[in-house]
Amino acid sequence: MARIFQEAPYKPLFGRDDRRACTKLAITLCSLLMGVTVGQAVASDVSVANGWLRFIVPDRPAAGYFDLDNSTDTAIKLVGASSPGCGQLMLHQSHNVNGVETMAPVQSVEVPAHKSVSFTPGGYHLMCMSPTARLLPGTSVPVTLKFANGRTITAEFTVRGANTK
Repeated sequence: MARIFQEAPYKPLFGRDDRRACTKLAITLCSLLMGVTVGQAVASDVSVANGWLRFIVPDRPAAGYFDLDNSTDTAIKLVGASSPGCGQLMLHQSHNVNGVETMAPVQSVEVPAHKSVSFTPGGYHLMCMSPTARLLPGTSVPVTLKFANGRTITAEFTVRGANTK
């Protein structure tokens, strides 16, 4: 039986340079879909530094402190936090009213463009309600910060004892 079609020799659709370009394009598109800029770490324009939790005893809430830096051109709004080291993790602010220290939950903390906000004893802080067994001095736990725009940042917070500042 005679062959009607002659098979052509195999020739790839793309050359080596074309494959590299397609790979770069695919990585860029996937990165954009995930909200990551190629060549930058996730949330490199908003950063968390010096994170730590003050653990007192298992039955008492722990407090969390850190520095939040916003190097973007717009203000950001921190609206929540979570950690496997805490049953619930809330944003709080301490106030001194007539010489008496009080604290209350806050719904959000705004960090202006190109500014930092420090979460410190006597000011803004995280309240770790119902500390879990993971919260032990000398260890660290992940804390995820949640922002109004839907973005999250997770950082390791060192757990310190009650007498630590």
